[in-house]
Amino acid sequence: MNYSELLKNIYEEVKGLPLEGKVASYIPQLANVSADKFGMSLLTVDGKEYKVGDTDENFSIQSISKVFTLTHVMSLVGETIWERIGVEPSGNSFNSIVQLEYENGIPRNPFINAGALVMADLLVSKLNDPKKDFLEFVRKISGNKNIEYNLAVAKSEKETGFMNASLVNMLKSRGNIHNKVEDVLDFYFHQCSIEMTCKDLANSFLLFANQGKCAHLQDQIISGSQVKRISALMLSCGFYDESGEFAYKVGLPGKSGVGGGIVAVQPQKYSVAVWSPKLNKKGNSSLGMKALELLTTKTGMSIF
Repeated sequence: MNYSELLKNIYEEVKGLPLEGKVASYIPQLANVSADKFGMSLLTVDGKEYKVGDTDENFSIQSISKVFTLTHVMSLVGETIWERIGVEPSGNSFNSIVQLEYENGIPRNPFINAGALVMADLLVSKLNDPKKDFLEFVRKISGNKNIEYNLAVAKSEKETGFMNASLVNMLKSRGNIHNKVEDVLDFYFHQCSIEMTCKDLANSFLLFANQGKCAHLQDQIISGSQVKRISALMLSCGFYDESGEFAYKVGLPGKSGVGGGIVAVQPQKYSVAVWSPKLNKKGNSSLGMKALELLTTKTGMSIF
């Protein structure tokens, strides 16, 4: 497969499309990002890299970080995570407090905000220095020792994160948060503020295409069985309430974030990351969704 030529063709096609949607503005720092950015990076399991566009520019990964927290939590506590979080699509907004109350404080899945807050609580309990240790974990699986939190974004999220504060207090009232609410929120806001490039994200997600091993280290981060479970959740729950649409049009497990990033995996073949900040009404990158649809359409390969 000539991925280099393929990515160039996809780039030319999507850059000719109208820039629909708008940059996330409810987190003030994200509103400052240039709307016309576009990058796409693909890494194969045998170590080949293909890229086009703005692939070496850092951006806020936001909810993509929830895959990293899930991976880290599962590496520490295994299947006991599912005593506190479900594995079903929510069918509601990613920050719905009504559903959380109705289901007695057990979030539907790890990728809605309530589920991510429970994972944050687990990491605050398990790690000696949660923010430092988690950042080191992300650096390890990405192969980039220079990855950092964007403290301005974390501060911006803290100042506007009223719904997340409501969710974590609801969880606390139902006994599903074990640490101080302030500590859990602080970790969560920092987690979402991590900045990475398309290349970093593709490198990080390669372990899901490589049976749980980091290709650059050959370290076994999680088991093949855990890869299967995380990939299943990415397919069914990774794109807010547009997950069915992504599975239908793209056919790969993946995760999006309101920073405009999307990462997806073709098991045993490649990982691919795309970044374009303008979001559709469901909170996913408009051009990113289209680029990945073109990728699987043109290659004729998906998981189905």
